[in-house]
Amino acid sequence: MSDTLVIIPTFNEKENIENIIRAVFGLDKKFNVLIVEDNSPDGTAQIVKKLMEEFPERLFIEERKGKLGLGTAYIHGFRWGLKHGYDYIIEMDADFSHNPSDLPRLYHACAIEGADVAVGSRYITGVNVVNWPMGRVLMSYYASAYVRFITRMKVRDTTAGFVCYKRNVLESINLNKVKFVGYAFQIEMKYTSWRLGFNIKEVPIIFTDRTEGTSKMNKGIFKEAIFGVISLRWRGVTGRIRAVKKQ
Repeated sequence: MSDTLVIIPTFNEKENIENIIRAVFGLDKKFNVLIVEDNSPDGTAQIVKKLMEEFPERLFIEERKGKLGLGTAYIHGFRWGLKHGYDYIIEMDADFSHNPSDLPRLYHACAIEGADVAVGSRYITGVNVVNWPMGRVLMSYYASAYVRFITRMKVRDTTAGFVCYKRNVLESINLNKVKFVGYAFQIEMKYTSWRLGFNIKEVPIIFTDRTEGTSKMNKGIFKEAIFGVISLRWRGVTGRIRAVKKQ
C-alpha cells in the first residue's frame, strides 16, 4: 500500500479523468488515487469504475449525490484518507492544471524536507501561470496579496489547490468547523494550519489552465474568498481556531 493518497474531485471530467489517473500511476513514486465524484451526468464515474478493474489496489471512488462544493469534496476525501491510514494526503485538480509530475516534489517537501503542509505555488518565484487571460492572472495574484495583508500569513499563493498535508495536520483541524466551500476553502485550510503552528512550505510549480472540459470558477466563488478572509482573521485573533483534542 502507498503511504500517500491523491484526492481528485470530479464533476463532468470525462475528457480528462482517464489521462490524469494514468499520469499519476505512471510516476516512479507510488501514489494511490481517490476520486470524489459528484454525480457527473457525462459518465465520469463509469470511466473511473472501468479503470478500477485495471488498478484495483490503487484507485478508489466515493460517489456523492450531487455537486456539493469543492471544499466538502476535499473534506470527504480527507476523512476517507485518514480512515484508511494514509500518512500524506494531496489535493489535485482533474484537468491537468496541476502537473502530476510535481506530485513527488510536494511529497518530498513533507516526507523529507520537514514541511507539514506543502503548497504547489504559482507565485513563489514570480508568476507561473499559462493560458490564463491577464485579467484573471492579476485577479488571482492580488487576491493572494490581499489575503496576506489581512491574515498576516506568509504564504504567497493562498488560493492554491495543489497541496500536500501530513496526516497529523488534518487530524488537528476540526473538519466539522471548516466553513467555506469554494476557493476560500483553500485559504481557510492554509490559515488554520498556520494558526495551529504547522510549517507551510511553498514548492514552485507552473500552473497550466485546462485545455479540455469546462472551468468551475465563477464570481460567487471569488466573492466568498474575498469576504471570507475577514471572518477568518477574526476567528484567528479571537482564539476560535483550536486544535482537535486527541482522544
